[in-house]
Amino acid sequence: MILTDRDMPDMDGLRFVEQLLQSPELAGKAKVIVLLSTGQQGESARCRELGVDACLTKPVSQAELFEAISRVLGPLPSKPDSPQRIRRQTVPKANRLRVLLAEDNAVNQKIACRFLEKEGHHVTLACQGRQALDAIERENFDVVLMDVQMPEMDGFEATAAIRAQERDSGKHLPIIAMTAHAMAGDRERCLAAGMDNYIAKPISACELVELLEEFSGAAREEASPA
Repeated sequence: MILTDRDMPDMDGLRFVEQLLQSPELAGKAKVIVLLSTGQQGESARCRELGVDACLTKPVSQAELFEAISRVLGPLPSKPDSPQRIRRQTVPKANRLRVLLAEDNAVNQKIACRFLEKEGHHVTLACQGRQALDAIERENFDVVLMDVQMPEMDGFEATAAIRAQERDSGKHLPIIAMTAHAMAGDRERCLAAGMDNYIAKPISACELVELLEEFSGAAREEASPA
């Protein structure tokens, strides 16, 4: 994949792409994303003529860039002897979780749901903290992926409400915090708020798999008869 800016000295991005795609080694093989500045939307037609796979207008958010990269590259094939592929083939169905995803960003929702469902987990979506609390009252979940920044009721407020309800029930619902700002002290703040773990966005698929596996065993033990 090639990510290039439209505005560059000496040779601009579109001229660069035009010459680049004339190379027999790259033509039809390399995926190209071009970054445009505000006011250059008219360049999108030129990009299509050149065979550019996607255009983004700056400033580009992490979510927009991640979605564009995922879209143009598509699913990456796993090598037959890949450790990740071997691990996934041996994951029993009993380890699949009922996941509540509390996330307000539409792009992040789509990406996370697609990945979790591909892993075999059942996903329920909540767009803000109040909806997450309502979902927990209606259904049983094995784990919550809780975005820290949400409208009306954020992840910290929702977690506090969940933990307050659990004081009477004696239950404990695992909550994994998600935040777009990976800063020093974030993990400690999330743990202090009653969350069980923390993951920074954009989320690493491998890291999320490892986190969910920590709770698969607990969910299996809880579901097993005494």
